Amino acid sequence: MELIQLTPHSDVDPSQPLQAPGDILLHAYLIPNALNPARLARRTGIPATHIKAFIADTHPITPKIALRLSLAFDTTAFYWLALQARYDLERAKPVVRAYRPLVD
Repeated sequence: MELIQLTPHSDVDPSQPLQAPGDILLHAYLIPNALNPARLARRTGIPATHIKAFIADTHPITPKIALRLSLAFDTTAFYWLALQARYDLERAKPVVRAYRPLVD
């Protein structure tokens, strides 16, 4: 069973502004739910220092963290991983623009 169809040219909507996953965590989930990193840490088992690092954009969201956030906020783990992947890919684009594709 295929949960999502991926193709070699799958992409995200470029019209959406790029936001760090930590910004989304803070502004879409923590603030509206009156949570702080310490309260989220107690509810999820994610160390508060890691939550603060996500918000500060110094630590990426990992699969284990994505699973815990998905349970806490009734989302999917894929949602959190996709946010992180999009953010990482967009930030890496300027570095690799000079390379050419191997296939024409």
